[in-house]
Amino acid sequence: MNVAIWLMLGLLVFPLPGCRSQSPPQQSSGREASDEEFAHQRRELVEQLRSEGIKSQGVLNALLKVPRHKFVPASYRHLSYQNRPLPIGQDQTISQPFIVGYMTEAAEIASGERVLEIGTGSGYQAAVLGELAKEVYTIEIIPELAAGARALLQEMGYKNVQVRTGNGYEGWTEHAPFDAIVVTAAPDEVPKALVEQLAVRGKMIVPVGTDYQQMVVITKTESGVVERRTIPVAFVPMTGKPKP
Repeated sequence: MNVAIWLMLGLLVFPLPGCRSQSPPQQSSGREASDEEFAHQRRELVEQLRSEGIKSQGVLNALLKVPRHKFVPASYRHLSYQNRPLPIGQDQTISQPFIVGYMTEAAEIASGERVLEIGTGSGYQAAVLGELAKEVYTIEIIPELAAGARALLQEMGYKNVQVRTGNGYEGWTEHAPFDAIVVTAAPDEVPKALVEQLAVRGKMIVPVGTDYQQMVVITKTESGVVERRTIPVAFVPMTGKPKP
């Protein structure tokens, strides 16, 4: 079933890092799955995402390679390969795999490119980006999450991913321009500083709005920017403030 049909049926909901979880965790069997069992679950999830509209083989390969369960707290690890968001502490969640795949695919990341992510969370999206890009710079406003993601990504060998604690509205000027920018929380409007840090011909993927939000895909051209609004989404507000 493709994305358009899912949208017509009202079945696509896209929580992401920052959205609050209202559901308590389901109980596990008491035994954590083995690496082989997790790998099997991951393959099944990737096939599900393919059937739901993620077409880029590079993105699917990245989702297949990154062990999502390592980015999930132990009490939720048995749910790691369900297509749903899960709590990661600090009132935040790891995004559901479909939206990670959707945003990554929309960014059209090529090897050798530099990518900025706003909203690190547990580091899962950054790891997926790290499988595709040469360099990933990711900003998280909550210090505890930034520290946890940094340690985990280093432990897993992602030497091409750098984590910074800071205000996502300001971006990361020292490493701009970026070939792609992926924003995983919703500002009221597209942050100007991020547009300025986007390279010409680069793409930014950002959910925009307050009560009603849409995913916006921005392509920067030599004469300005082109905005394309795609699917309706539900993201938490982007915290921090733009510079006056």
